[in-house]
Order: sequence, then structure tokens, then C-alpha cells
Amino acid sequence: MATPYNVVIIVGSLRKESFTLKVANALAKLAPDTLKPNVVTLNDISFFNQDLEASPPADWLAFREKLQKSNAVLFVTPEYNRSIPGVLKNAIDVGSRPYGKSSFLGKPVGIVSNSPGPLGGVSAAKHLQNILPGICGPILGQPETYLTGIGDAFDEKGELVKESLKPVLKQYIDAFAAFVDKQNR
Repeated sequence: MATPYNVVIIVGSLRKESFTLKVANALAKLAPDTLKPNVVTLNDISFFNQDLEASPPADWLAFREKLQKSNAVLFVTPEYNRSIPGVLKNAIDVGSRPYGKSSFLGKPVGIVSNSPGPLGGVSAAKHLQNILPGICGPILGQPETYLTGIGDAFDEKGELVKESLKPVLKQYIDAFAAFVDKQNR
């Protein structure tokens, strides 16, 4: 078997027990052997400030290095006020700088949004689709995955227990793996 592709799965929520982190972990567990997922939380990334670019903070450099060493990036995000969380936008700003040297550049990207409500974070996913072109590589267009009603999808240990969600996540991560393989050939 060929060497698996390194995939950074960015969790767009800071909450320790967030549904987003649980979805990211479930996707990592369901990933085929062709992917080597690395779930990355954003708890330690300081605020972007262009004044610091001359001597970037260590946390920025570490985040950028993870992205640069990856073959692809998968964003998993909740929706906050009909958009992406500020922490995720901050991470995108950190990773996409300095200007012209985005750490996302050329990386195939996937987007999975989620919500315990009925809309599944559609607005958050659409905002990512507006933000990312120009700083990353191609974005997986199909299947679009907006996870609704995930409030009861996980047990107290964070394990996926909602049987109807497993095939949806498996279909997505398999499609993403095929997309990553195609883009990295």
C-alpha cells in the first residue's frame, strides 16, 4: 500500500465536549487506510495581528507547519450566528499568512458543518466556501455534508451511537479520500 495522505482535520470549536470535536474524531476513525488523519483543535492559537508577522509567535509557526506538512485539510465546524466561529476565522488568518505564502495553498479541502438544530450549519459551510478560494487548493464540492440534529449522536464517551449518521460520515470521508488522492497524483 502507498503511504497514506496526511490530513489535518481542523475543529472549529473550542468547547471540550463540542459536537464538532466528536464529529472530527468520528471522521478520523472512519477514514480509510489511505488517509492519516490528525485532529487539530484551535485552543492554543493566539489572535492574528499583522504587526507580529516580522517575528511570528511559536503557536502560529507550529500551526502553519502542521498545515505545510499535510496533503489535505478538512474543516469541521459548527455554525455561530449564521457564520463560522471567530476562532476558526482566526486560524484561517494565521494559516494563510504571510501574504502570498498561505500554508493552505494547493491543499485539497473538505468542509463538514454541524448543528444540533435543523439547518446543519449550512451558512457556516457556505461562508467557508467564500473565504477559502485563493488561499487553498480545490474544495470538494460533492457530497455536501451539513449534519443536522447531532445532539443525540454521541454517548458520554464521545463515541458515535446514532446509527443513521455512520453511513453519512463514511460516505463523506471516503469521497474526501478519493478527492485527496486525485488531487495529489
